[in-house]
Amino acid sequence: MGRSTGVPRAAGLIGSGGASWRAAPNPTASTDLRVEITRAPSPATLQAWDALVAGTPGTDVNQLSAWARVRAVVGYAAGYVFAYDGNRLVGGAQVLQRRFRFGAILAYVPGGPVVAADVVDRAAVVAVLADALSRLVGPRRALFVQPPDGGDDVSAALAAHGFRPSEAGITPDGSLRLDLTRTEDELRAGLGRRLRYWTHKWAERGVTVRHGGPADVGLLAELMQHSARHQGYDALPCEYVEAFYRELAPGGHAVIFVGEVNGRPVAADLLTGSGGVLKGRLGGFDRTGDASKLSVPAAVRWEAIRWAKREGYRWFDFGGIDAGMLRDLLAGVEDGEGWPSADRSKLSFGGSPYAYPPKMERIDSRAARLAYDAARRSRMGRRAIGAAEQRLRGARPEGEAGAEPPR
Repeated sequence: MGRSTGVPRAAGLIGSGGASWRAAPNPTASTDLRVEITRAPSPATLQAWDALVAGTPGTDVNQLSAWARVRAVVGYAAGYVFAYDGNRLVGGAQVLQRRFRFGAILAYVPGGPVVAADVVDRAAVVAVLADALSRLVGPRRALFVQPPDGGDDVSAALAAHGFRPSEAGITPDGSLRLDLTRTEDELRAGLGRRLRYWTHKWAERGVTVRHGGPADVGLLAELMQHSARHQGYDALPCEYVEAFYRELAPGGHAVIFVGEVNGRPVAADLLTGSGGVLKGRLGGFDRTGDASKLSVPAAVRWEAIRWAKREGYRWFDFGGIDAGMLRDLLAGVEDGEGWPSADRSKLSFGGSPYAYPPKMERIDSRAARLAYDAARRSRMGRRAIGAAEQRLRGARPEGEAGAEPPR
């Protein structure tokens, strides 16, 4: 698809009214595409967008309009890039951005752009969306993009518009995924020996797992505080956890599971579902008392896996793993030094390593790009960039101490 011509660069999603244009004709394309950039879509348009995201395999909740409301709690604004074939919405991207010091704007597209699964000419839609996203970049606005599952062609199209592979940690590089088309007996057989043993012992040791609800959101936040203190990071604010569940659960995109020991809640997980994938997002664990000896978080995760299978999900995603561990696993390494214990424990469920499509970035300011690249080559610079990346990904205001970013 040829790049559209005669269209000025979009001024941005904050402080502008957006832009709309028809893509340049291409005799080899079978579609008549129109592109719209807006920060105020109509309710009907947002409804159509949410239906497209939810109905496309491999998508994530972070492209739903509800996710924009979650991120608004911590200062992010959303804008949208939409592609239409005639009057039909066939693709788009939800762009989240936030202003930082000195007028700089960091924008990112997590899990997008999304293209409808039954689109007539995917390559054409990907091309016009990549072109539209390139128009959002400016001297003060950098853009980071994590394409969705199967979006390697998106990464390639962005590269053709001046983007480069990104090492910024806006999202994990990959995860472990469990194939839920297997029977429950096959899933159980794939568990590690110790975990398989526990599946027969939890009940007699007083461990139960229940499906949670709105009344358990405060409990989840409290248990996350326990985990944060134990592992040495700052927990996410309670109001963020509340918004996470409040915005996503009504549409069936978030679920909580609570693990109890003799009726006392000690562990909880919040998971999100979209595009046939149930993904671990937030979790907490109170290790005091007997709970530390009973593998209660594993019980919670096992019940979530069983529930996901019953509900018809295709994959269970463990929510991201360490980049070095992912590289090792993809290279066939079965056990590596330095793998984080929290990520290592995920291996006991029998999942396979899964690499997300290449992340891309574009920083048009030459000075900012040179400073960014130089910082990545020094230890102090990497620490500063790490803090900035957590502000981009995480849920804490600028200037606060480090926090574990939400997956």
